[in-house]
Amino acid sequence: MADNAVAFELVSPQSLLVSEEVEMIVVPGSDGDFGVMPGHSPLISNVRPGVIHIFDGGSVKTRIFVAGGFAEVTTERCTVLAEEAIPVEDLDRASAEKELADSNDDVRDASNDTQREAAERRVAVAEAKLS
Repeated sequence: MADNAVAFELVSPQSLLVSEEVEMIVVPGSDGDFGVMPGHSPLISNVRPGVIHIFDGGSVKTRIFVAGGFAEVTTERCTVLAEEAIPVEDLDRASAEKELADSNDDVRDASNDTQREAAERRVAVAEAKLS
């Protein structure tokens, strides 16, 4: 691996979406976005719904929406295990708006806390897709 690159893997339940050496990755962590470059301090973080930015050549090369998950960072590698991952260019605004409306209806119709929390999670994911 090159000294100026970090190995990055993005895995969803369906597949391995990214496995490459990159300059930097910006991950939507639960406590805020964090950037990962070679030599980063090790950490494990929850990932909130948002966009992962993959940098190469000094600019963003790829943007991928993730619905949440976990990230593990070492001095040489960043691995994100995502609940759902979709390239930003593949997101459909109309579908996300329908998902948001349906999820808001589910929040109103929830008959218990478990159903309400699951629906609120779907609302947060749909809102992140729209932003």
